[in-house]
Amino acid sequence: MSLETVSENRSFGGTQGVYKHRSQATGTDMTFGLFLPEAAQYGRVPVLWYLSGLTCTHENAMTKAAAQQWCDEAGIAICFPDTSPRGEDVADDDAYDLGKGAGFYVNATQDPWKPHFQMWHYVVHELPELIGENFAVDRDAMGITGHSMGGHGALTIAMTHPDRYHSVSAFAPIANPTESDWGRKQLSAYLGDDKAAWRNHDSTLLMSERGYPGEVLIDQGSSDQFLDLLKPEALAHAMMARRQPGQFRMQPGYDHSYFFVQSFMPDHVMWHAERLI
Repeated sequence: MSLETVSENRSFGGTQGVYKHRSQATGTDMTFGLFLPEAAQYGRVPVLWYLSGLTCTHENAMTKAAAQQWCDEAGIAICFPDTSPRGEDVADDDAYDLGKGAGFYVNATQDPWKPHFQMWHYVVHELPELIGENFAVDRDAMGITGHSMGGHGALTIAMTHPDRYHSVSAFAPIANPTESDWGRKQLSAYLGDDKAAWRNHDSTLLMSERGYPGEVLIDQGSSDQFLDLLKPEALAHAMMARRQPGQFRMQPGYDHSYFFVQSFMPDHVMWHAERLI
């Protein structure tokens, strides 16, 4: 796959790049951000995948999450994929929480979404292969995190592929989408009405059924305006019932914004670095 450099900027001793390529998974051009720490000049480095939330592109977390400084200090790369396919021929919806910017990290099986909305395959298989071939990252040392819809994606992907992702964390994840309006709407649109197909995309159900072999870190703001849609208590209860190693931290006074993500990004980067290096 050919790779186009959109931009590269020096940042905290490393390089923040933006790149574009033609995706076989989505059948569209896709853009992603990749920060390489200074350590990447001397050999391959671990890579942390950051999955963004509803309405975001690759750019939101890249510019707002304040991850680059901590990743350079830890000596790990961080990749910011887009949240959905883009293009004039890509299906969309008038609502902000379906269609472009709202891929939900699933492989759609229903029309009109099926031709392009193959975000699970893109994030788990295609993009890691691409960056492994073109940059100094170690595909045997990968962690995954994300915010909101991206936290949902990070948790479900990690619990499904624990052999690929040796660390996992999440910021305010959509924790129980099969029981939320942020989930039932999208999963029915992308995957159809068979709720059995939804189970693999619900971190609360996956936690109850299989868990994660390592520790899990989750931060949730107590003043998050979307608590009723995120349903963090369902995931917290599932973790306790399974006795899942890790931490579920309710952070007092924090909302759903990138100010919340920025505040705890150092903790998350170091969490992953300790498990990947």
